[in-house]
Amino acid sequence: MAASRVAAGILLSRILGLLRDRVFAHYFGAGALADVWKAALRIPNFLQNLLGEGSLSGSFIPVYARLLEEGREEEAGRVAGAVLGLLALVAGLLAAAGVWAAPLLADAVVPGYSEDGRREALIPLLRVLFPMTGVLAISAWALGMLNSHRRFFVSYVAPAVWNLAMIVTLVAAGGWGLLEADLLMALAWGALAGGVLQLLFQVPFLARYLKGVVPSLGRGMAEVAVVVRNFVPIVAARGAVNLSSLLDLFLASLLTTAAVSAMTYAQTLYLLPISLFGMSVAASELPELSRDATAGTTVVRKRAERAVATVLFWLVPSALGYMVFGPEVTGIVYQTGEFSAGDAEAIGMILGVYAIGLPASGTSRVLSSTFFALGDTRTPARIAYARIAVSAAVGASVMFPFDRFYVGGIAMGAAGLAAGASVGAWLELYLLRRSLRQRMKELSFGSRGVFRYLLAAGLATVAGLLATSLLPSMHPIISGAAVVIPFAAVYLAVTARLGVSPIRLRDLFRRPLPPADGNSSGGGSEE
Repeated sequence: MAASRVAAGILLSRILGLLRDRVFAHYFGAGALADVWKAALRIPNFLQNLLGEGSLSGSFIPVYARLLEEGREEEAGRVAGAVLGLLALVAGLLAAAGVWAAPLLADAVVPGYSEDGRREALIPLLRVLFPMTGVLAISAWALGMLNSHRRFFVSYVAPAVWNLAMIVTLVAAGGWGLLEADLLMALAWGALAGGVLQLLFQVPFLARYLKGVVPSLGRGMAEVAVVVRNFVPIVAARGAVNLSSLLDLFLASLLTTAAVSAMTYAQTLYLLPISLFGMSVAASELPELSRDATAGTTVVRKRAERAVATVLFWLVPSALGYMVFGPEVTGIVYQTGEFSAGDAEAIGMILGVYAIGLPASGTSRVLSSTFFALGDTRTPARIAYARIAVSAAVGASVMFPFDRFYVGGIAMGAAGLAAGASVGAWLELYLLRRSLRQRMKELSFGSRGVFRYLLAAGLATVAGLLATSLLPSMHPIISGAAVVIPFAAVYLAVTARLGVSPIRLRDLFRRPLPPADGNSSGGGSEE
């Protein structure tokens, strides 16, 4: 039930996010101004990555959830208030610093923008969007509180408000006649307003849990010290995410114009199944894993194995579908207005390269949550930096050779960065699994179940290819749906026939996972 609520909230938010990107693509396509906006969102996002959901969930939720489980509600309220106070202080200071340093950040992160005027369009956007990410970081505190009280849907659907605010802004400002840089500036103000609305949206649902919550700096509170102590290495790990994101942006800015927007369009689709399935399961299981940790590693291991089986059931076909049908999927989502069929072809190919690392990336979310529940926040951080180093090295080594080749008028240098990301994702999964098996020697990913998923996904791909070969040229939404629908139907039918029933997986989403007593394999616990 918890994972289904997270997935439902994320799904609604992501649908509106895709709609927002579709409206944006209609006005800007893949080009210089699209590059500017994608960088404007990415650079301030380090605030949200450092202080937001991932960092706060891994450090705050385990401590807060255990206090609630032990019946220490008053102490839990004081801890929550202290975390809120510290987070607001740090987020405010960093947002202010970002506003002041916007020109320096533009020069440092996207040096390639200085040659063609994109820098001048970027700086004023950064000065609006840094405060937005500060507000979104504080919103993550509300998410942590609601998750700890098992109120998953509200917190994960809240970003839909942010997306909706930007959609309304784009449609209204575009209809009013604003164009190019002026339309981008209006969109930035709409994003800031949306961030505030996202935070306010959660307040009524949070009110019942605010008894005893008074913002403070938590001086002398032992549990707050534990949160801060755990927060630092998690921030280090999230710093790796920031470093990866900013390195990609830095390198892409050195490529041909449209590389940044092409890369980020592809990443949006790549992250969709990770968010729906990897993040939803990891986020919903973290409080339960934290509670199970008191019962020993065997209980945690079995819960983690079931979570991994659930994630892989969805991510294996998602990866293969993206690799084979990336242009069709891209056309469904983006192809309209200024976003051409050539853009869809190029970005679909980049998406296919990212998809190689999709199962590894989603599974790593679950394993990282398992480490957090066991009180180990340093191991995932160290491994994250190893992933970043390898991803950057591979991406930088192949992006310029790839940039010599064009698809649909777009150079393919971003595909080189996607290749680096995929190599790094598999390295991270390997290292996380190896480290976790040192504690849980019987940890299994269910290789027999994964083989069934691969077989079913392969047959589904054949069905999609047959549909592609038989259909005439049609509108991208119709032709894309004509591929995706048989692909999904065949996958679900074959997995049911092979004994990995979608109903069983659906039941895992619709009710809490049963106590890990060894009687349930979650659809494939064999090694």
